[in-house]
Amino acid sequence: MSVLHQAAVFLGAAVIAVPLSKRLGLGSVLGYLAAGIVLGPWGLALFEDVEAILHASEFGVVLLLFIIGLELQPRRLWVMRKQVFGLGGTQVGVTAAAIALVGYGLGLELNAAIAVGLALSLSSTAFALQTLAERGEVSARHGRSAFAILLFQDMAAIPMIAMIPLMGIATGGPDDGDGWSHAIKVVAVFAGVILGGHYLLRHVLRALAKLHIHEIFTAMGLFMVIGTSLLMDAVGISMALGAFLAGVLLADSEYRHELEANIEPFKNLLLGLFFIAVGMSVNVGLLVDSPLTILALVVALVAGKAAILFFLGWRSGLSITCAQKLALSISQGGEFAFVILGVAITANVVDRPLSDLLILVVTLSMATTPLLLALNDRLAGKGGKTDSERPAEEIPEAAGHVIIAGFGRFGQIIGRILRAKGIHFTAIENSSERIDFVSRFGNKVYYGDASRLELLRAAGAHEATALVLAMDDVEATVRAAELAKRNFPNLRVFARARDRQHAYRLMDTGLPVVWRETYLTCLDMARVLLCSQGVSPADAERDVARFREHDEHVLYEHQDMHKDEEKMAQIAMKTAEELEALFERDIEDVRQARPQANEG
Repeated sequence: MSVLHQAAVFLGAAVIAVPLSKRLGLGSVLGYLAAGIVLGPWGLALFEDVEAILHASEFGVVLLLFIIGLELQPRRLWVMRKQVFGLGGTQVGVTAAAIALVGYGLGLELNAAIAVGLALSLSSTAFALQTLAERGEVSARHGRSAFAILLFQDMAAIPMIAMIPLMGIATGGPDDGDGWSHAIKVVAVFAGVILGGHYLLRHVLRALAKLHIHEIFTAMGLFMVIGTSLLMDAVGISMALGAFLAGVLLADSEYRHELEANIEPFKNLLLGLFFIAVGMSVNVGLLVDSPLTILALVVALVAGKAAILFFLGWRSGLSITCAQKLALSISQGGEFAFVILGVAITANVVDRPLSDLLILVVTLSMATTPLLLALNDRLAGKGGKTDSERPAEEIPEAAGHVIIAGFGRFGQIIGRILRAKGIHFTAIENSSERIDFVSRFGNKVYYGDASRLELLRAAGAHEATALVLAMDDVEATVRAAELAKRNFPNLRVFARARDRQHAYRLMDTGLPVVWRETYLTCLDMARVLLCSQGVSPADAERDVARFREHDEHVLYEHQDMHKDEEKMAQIAMKTAEELEALFERDIEDVRQARPQANEG
């Protein structure tokens, strides 16, 4: 079968299986696996060399790790060090030790038990992150914990792979001279990648960006990933780890988003091919011969890892619900198990029948992840959205302040005007993604659902002077208005309505005035809000007019920079300072004018 015929078969299978699987609520990963089983040796048998396809498709995992690196800025990695090395290291160590003890108790030799324990302690980065991303849970608390554990596992896989041959019976390890030579090569490659990524690649990307040839920039991104991966592979280091390192080095680059957008389609297609290849490699015959044994091992592996993960997650501060989702998300075996078991066979640490059995168990365990998460959602009566499960952040109380519930475009304008006037406010937002976005522009926003009474109390609603409701969710806005009117009768509520029906519902709660959503009504609300904070009507009118004039000036002045997020963040902070200075100057002018008027 030609390459084009193979591509047509893979794409056709994906187009059929993945939408069907998602329609059934099982996610795309299980659809890819099912397609692979149908196409593989135990199905239609359309492909002979499954190993070659699996090996080629592993480049999808490499691209996945590169994009993860792009999204993980070094300072964030440093902030996550306790989770990565603490939680991740504990999980790998405890799980590997537990599985090794069970294997040794079942009759495996010590070295074989250790190798099996190490292989099965790892989870699937590709499966877990893809599943979490589809469910919108990567930024949730359990998603961040899962990512930290998976990141440590990817780093730990390298010394594991290097360690297995040392336990072998018939391995002639390198002499000391070769060992030192290899170590020097590894250090040199790491240094080259770090220095090149930090000093050289940015200049190359900047030069290519000036050409405005989109496909060449894309080609450079792919070349960079492939080149770094091949360099790492040449000295015996995981290609995936090399790609991850390259991504981390470019995480602070101004071209980060462009690279991510260009490589994302290739990553998704190759990951799909990887999942199909994993499905093709499943030894269905072994499952037919010993179904009870296989299923018992799959249940034991998933249940054992889930129990350890649940306990560690709970002990690390996660709620029971989040710890449960963490346990279900990464309780499967991982793709690195295939590599470790392959090395163990070559080193005579593990025999072929045991390896085939464990590879089947790992593959089937991967298929359990979307099923378990879907079942958990059904039992919990939820659709997979986890922002609501994330505990609200602790909000410092401040008497006489304004609470802004919902920090989208409407809430941000209100916040900018209040900040420029020196009026303290507390911003609350229920979207993790929006919080991450606005924080890049110098805004401090607290996570939480303002339609919950306990959060309004935590935000100091009993002492606040005003509550601005600018949430996108209609039901949450109405619920928050009712709670505020019922529990904080002295709190003035300023509500934004998305449409006429929303306005009617808010008016039914007893609100005398409701602003419908436009830029001008937002400014009008800000004017009335300033008056409620003790600003005279004339000064409030002047301040809002000044803000509008300044805002329109900035809008037109920086039109050519709006695609550069880093520059726009700097401009946002600078313009906020300029606006504060303008307002302070206005106040000073008024103060100076009053004595002169009195003298006249």
